[in-house]
Amino acid sequence: MPLHFNTPIIDEFRTNAGKLGGPFEGWVLLLLTTTGARSGEPHTTPLGFVEDGDRILVVGSAGGSDRHPDWYRNLLVNPTVTVETGSDTWQATAVAATGAERDALFAKVVAEAPGYADYQGRTDRTIPVVALHRIPEDTYTPPDRLDALADELVTIHNWLRDELTALREGIGARTATGAPDLTVELRRHCLTFCSAMAVHHGGEDAGLFPYLAREFPEKAGTFDRLRTEHGTVARILDELQHLLSRLDETRPEDLHAEFDRLHGELVEHFAYEESEIVPLLRGLAP
Repeated sequence: MPLHFNTPIIDEFRTNAGKLGGPFEGWVLLLLTTTGARSGEPHTTPLGFVEDGDRILVVGSAGGSDRHPDWYRNLLVNPTVTVETGSDTWQATAVAATGAERDALFAKVVAEAPGYADYQGRTDRTIPVVALHRIPEDTYTPPDRLDALADELVTIHNWLRDELTALREGIGARTATGAPDLTVELRRHCLTFCSAMAVHHGGEDAGLFPYLAREFPEKAGTFDRLRTEHGTVARILDELQHLLSRLDETRPEDLHAEFDRLHGELVEHFAYEESEIVPLLRGLAP
């Protein structure tokens, strides 16, 4: 739903403890607040939901459009979200279901809300189903499906790898042509990538790594190395953004050298993190 359409619904929801009137009278909704993949700012969206045991399922239907909703793309970058049910507000870890599990959960949702089947019929994209796992206050408890969280980590890394490739192509095109419109696009793309990296690493440092460090104290050196690499990547990203802000004054060889350094650091970092973290998550999975 567009932002201007959502605003009065959100206001009424919060004013009346989740109860809505008018055309939405009787609807049971929640408010999902995600962190913008590009902006890093909070974004709140009213959504229908289906309860599934101690977790909640939400669906990225977007009315059957051919484009995933923004809130779904946001949580791929930062899976820590805020859920408001009217009477309660809590943080959750969002895990997008894949494969056979996604199909089974979508069937469960459709059994309770048949309209989602109509939305799927309008588009060729596979409408995502996301499970929201409540995070107890003052602690970090990952979702029951830790193997799914491992898959999500790889999905996020693959998305970031694609963004990195697109950024490299943009730098090459700008160097070759010097086109002003490419300069604007390159800066925008860099901002998207840099913001996504900051949110992703911040979530790992604040939640995932401390939890795993308690479960695997013998891996303390691994988490120290990953946090150090996060700091290195952040510094390189700052330097890259500084170069892009002065693109007309930056020598092409300087820009390429800085980007190659960033590319090498990230490729090695992603590979190391996946080799170390993914087996730990899968090992803890029930």
